[in-house]
Parts: sequence; structure tokens; C-alpha cells
Amino acid sequence: MAAVIPHDESLRERIQLNLAAHTLYEVPHGEEKRAAVGIVVVASATGSDTVDPFAFTPEQLQVIPGDIAGLDGHMKDVAGGAAFLLCRRAAKLNRHGGQWALPGGRMDPGETPEETARRELEEELGLTLGHDAVLGRLDDYVTRSGYVMTPVVLWAGGDVELVPEPSEVAAVYRIGLHQLCRKGSPRFVTIPESPRPVVQLPIGGDLLHAPTAAVLVQFRWVGLDGRIDERVHEFEQPVFAWQ
Repeated sequence: MAAVIPHDESLRERIQLNLAAHTLYEVPHGEEKRAAVGIVVVASATGSDTVDPFAFTPEQLQVIPGDIAGLDGHMKDVAGGAAFLLCRRAAKLNRHGGQWALPGGRMDPGETPEETARRELEEELGLTLGHDAVLGRLDDYVTRSGYVMTPVVLWAGGDVELVPEPSEVAAVYRIGLHQLCRKGSPRFVTIPESPRPVVQLPIGGDLLHAPTAAVLVQFRWVGLDGRIDERVHEFEQPVFAWQ
């Protein structure tokens, strides 16, 4: 496992500088639906997440393409140092219930992606961040469900308190950024339904898929590793996420 990454000012500066140097891939505005998500960098403590609060059955893994050996679907023992916030969507949601997601949602008329990401973060997790928390953007990603999704990277200092909105979020997790840097991550599989590679991001006992996995891979490559102008918009989603 990669070393824990400290949540400190040097990390904030590194991410902000790398994002500023990156040339954005932006989808021109048209009639498509627009959404924004937040990659929210927070502090986390190693050993603080020994139990996954979400009830998950191994049978739910059967929709995942490729090798699922050793996976149990649970998310625990993943915190430590600088982390990002990952949500398990409420099971009763009509679309993508029970799936992994970054905090975010549909943009309201007149909103910027940064404003949407901050508003949704407050609505979904009870966390209020000012405009000075924004470190930058990553590339637009067009989802199979017809949204243009813009990722916004935000920084939360100190020990933040999270209050998930139960109608939208079943559980929220602090995933150490070192988890993005695991050996053999990301990985890719092929599916007969598309010529594009399906990206998979091993985290805990599960696999994250696009769009969430795609934007997190780019966050690692550009924001953490400084691999400026690396692209992920051609990474495919698994069929179960196409609706």
C-alpha cells in the first residue's frame, strides 16, 4: 500500500498549482444536462473506519465486469491522512441507488460548477465551504445517462463535521488519497457493448467505476502526480451505470 499523504499546506499548494497548469477539456454548452461534483480534500485518521455502516451483500457484486475475486463490497480501513469524501447513494433513489458517488448534482440555471459543487456539498453532507476553498477544476465527463459532469476540487481544513442527508446519502466515507495510488490501480477491462476501456479503481473491498472512477483517476494523475493534461474522458462506464 502507498504511504499516507499528509493533509497540509504543501499538499494544498501542489494540487492548486497542478490544476492551474492543466488545460481543461470542456464540452461546449448546448441542450445537454449539466452537473457538477466535488472532490473534497479533508483530513482523516487511520483506524477511524474499522466498520462499514452500509449493509452490503456479495451478490450485489455480480454486475461488475471482470475479476471480482477477493472483493466483498465493503468500504473500511481506508482512511488516513489527506482524504476525499465518497458517498454511498441512498438505496431508495430512483437513479443509481446504492452506488458510489462524489457529492454533487444537477446545476441550477445561472450557476457555475463551483457554485453547484459547494451548494450540493452543503445539501448532501451539511458541509459549508467558501469560494476560497476551490482549488480548481478537472475535465468535463459526458455520462451515459446524458449529463456533462464537471469535477471541482475543494479543500476543507481542520476537523470537519459531516451530516449526511439520509434521503440522498446512505453513508459517507473518508478515503485516504493514498488509496488512489495503490499498486495496479487503475485497472481496465473490456466489454462487448463498447470499444472503450472500462476503468476500475480498487478502493477498500470494492471497485469504483466511471464517472466517479474516471474523475478520481484524473485527480490522481494531474492533481497529485503532476501529469498535466492527462485525459480520461474516453474511459467507459460499466453497463449497469448506463441508465
